[in-house]
Amino acid sequence: MKFTKMEGLGNDYVYINCFKEKVENPEKLAVKLSDRHFGIGSDGLILIKPSEIADFKMDMYNADGSRSEMCGNGIRCVGKYVYDYGLTDKKEISVETLAGIKYLKLNVENEKVSSVKVNMGAPILKPELIPVNLSDKNLDIAVQVPITVEGKVYKTTCVSMGNPHSVVFVDDTDSFPLEEVGPLFENHEMFPNRINAEFVQVTDRKHVKMRVWERGTGETLACGTGACATAVACILNGKTDDEVTVSLLGGDLVINWDREENIVYMTGPATTVFDGDINILS
Repeated sequence: MKFTKMEGLGNDYVYINCFKEKVENPEKLAVKLSDRHFGIGSDGLILIKPSEIADFKMDMYNADGSRSEMCGNGIRCVGKYVYDYGLTDKKEISVETLAGIKYLKLNVENEKVSSVKVNMGAPILKPELIPVNLSDKNLDIAVQVPITVEGKVYKTTCVSMGNPHSVVFVDDTDSFPLEEVGPLFENHEMFPNRINAEFVQVTDRKHVKMRVWERGTGETLACGTGACATAVACILNGKTDDEVTVSLLGGDLVINWDREENIVYMTGPATTVFDGDINILS
């Protein structure tokens, strides 16, 4: 089976062109290919497919084989793949995901896509739609909601960008014990579908630092939907302007929440690492 490994800010996935390849068991394949010792090594698997309602369809699987609705870094790479590998010559495309249709603008330099601006749609703020279980059922949005983890009380702002996120502000992301706290957030009873947990340090009104624990994968170098959720949470809490640079371990994303349109835009790079063939029967 032919594949391409790509990354957006170090958030790396294995991409398979399902216009040419047939994938029988994507859950099992995602686990096999994602293994960094016995497979290719990645944060998951993304399948690029035909769509009846958009230009392309993106199916995403985490490293543990679980299905995910969306991936901001992953969809930028989908945009780069379909243009660079000749599946389209358009610089504005639509991509079907489990979180709905997303619209991409491809920035092309020297006949290759260098960066992608993604219309990520409207943030979902209603607790029951994220979903998040709250003791106070009357809350319209989950802003600075207390959550107890191993006896310590944190305050979380919850946002869905098609997949669920819990954003917590901390004093220092570098020293934060993410490997200990991240899994406890992911599997907390407050989150019936598990959660992606972002821990955020505000530098100034235009810049924040973020580390992320992604459900089904663990800490990753970047998370596009998490950066979007982080920007929304920062704005809701009055901590930043409507456009903010989110610095992740793998690099920077520029996020803008156009509150008049109620649309979040994400701009960032996409990179092809290498192409290859793998025997999936072994």
